[in-house]
Amino acid sequence: MPYLWNVTGDLFLSYRNYYQTVLQNNLIRFIDFFYPPFSRIVPITTFRYGVTGGGNAGLNLVIFFLSYNYILRGQEVTFGTLHITSYIAAYLIALSVTFPVGFLLNKYVVFQQTDGRGKQQLILYAVLTITTIILHYALLHLLVGYLGFWATPSEAFIIVLMAILSYFFQSYVTFRKR
Repeated sequence: MPYLWNVTGDLFLSYRNYYQTVLQNNLIRFIDFFYPPFSRIVPITTFRYGVTGGGNAGLNLVIFFLSYNYILRGQEVTFGTLHITSYIAAYLIALSVTFPVGFLLNKYVVFQQTDGRGKQQLILYAVLTITTIILHYALLHLLVGYLGFWATPSEAFIIVLMAILSYFFQSYVTFRKR
């Protein structure tokens, strides 16, 4: 257990670091418990990325569903002259939660051996998120709107493609080992 006051009187930081470490270690142990059957197929970092990414995607879907159906109730949101459809507003609500959760999971659980600065990593993570949103939108319009593919299989394909691209970008750019 952390001490109550350190030399500078910074109680919050000592407790924050203690609980961050406890939460981080317990989460890693929990994820790694399921790793042995997959150990011959994928490296541990890739497995952790898949589990945390899948969990964060599930959280996004739950928040989207609750926001769209119970908070917004399918109604358009208006800010002055700006009108936002309910599904875009629900997406933004979900993104406002899952963006920081995803960043923290990647920084402290998946790519914990990196020594990059948090601010720089956050900026790169944000750039990647914005890029994947734009690519996702464009690919969905291309596959469904122009090429006539079914929407759900197109969405599934795009999700897998974006996850693969994100993994490589985060491995070799955002959270690279220095």
